Amino acid sequence: MLLFMIGGSIFLNLQPQASLYISGFAMLMTLLTTLWALSLIVKDSGIIDIFWGFGFVAMVWWYFYKTGQSFDNTRAVLFAVLVSVWGIRLTTHLAIRNIGKPEDYRYQEFRAQGGKNYWWISFFRVFLLQGIILWNLSAFYLLVLQSDATTLLPLDYVGMGLWTIGFFFEAVGDWQLAQFKKNPANKGKVLDTGLWKYTRHPNYFGDACLWWGFFIFALAHPQGIWYSYAPIFMTFLLVKVSGVAMLETALKKNKPQYAEYIKNTPAFVPFVKF
Repeated sequence: MLLFMIGGSIFLNLQPQASLYISGFAMLMTLLTTLWALSLIVKDSGIIDIFWGFGFVAMVWWYFYKTGQSFDNTRAVLFAVLVSVWGIRLTTHLAIRNIGKPEDYRYQEFRAQGGKNYWWISFFRVFLLQGIILWNLSAFYLLVLQSDATTLLPLDYVGMGLWTIGFFFEAVGDWQLAQFKKNPANKGKVLDTGLWKYTRHPNYFGDACLWWGFFIFALAHPQGIWYSYAPIFMTFLLVKVSGVAMLETALKKNKPQYAEYIKNTPAFVPFVKF
């Protein structure tokens, strides 16, 4: 899958608009280099997680500006707003959850492995790597913003529908989990009410829906289908890598009742067990 993404980068840079993609990468790396320097001061590489959602907001408005879009273009503005609402909510949620807490255990492990050299290793292993991924995933934004259409197309309504479902599951799922954790009586217990009754990971399912919704906007462009790697890769990450798979490994160890929850509740898609 990583090779697929690298291939996507090569494909992008062969296009006539390569300079626009490269300018987006340069802008993004300026932000990430600044963020990396801040991580050295606060001794917490986990701030990259807080930045993740905002990074996509920065990319969509950068491309909006570089393509010379006007706020009279309803379709372009709507797309940029949808990305922004999702990205800002995600960044705000993670900021509230993470700021003031110890560095995430994943980055603590990286720090231990890197030893005294971690300060510069972190730039490549954490910030540059995630920057490349973010740049690749947001590449189709440029196609949406370069479309000749200025009003909504039929497929756009499908994209908006998926976005709405996804945003509901992600935002409400995150809120329900936060409220559950606030109650000391719930320590060690499993949340199995609300959206968590229908899927063990409503927030991850919602995020996947959002990405497919965004991608559908790109299908109006002749090259849009080439960028299907973006929602595919994000769904793969959410299910098999940094989302469901990684989280459930820990939950099975720490919460004995989680085994029963697994038996009764779909892992990802609500109402669908597989």
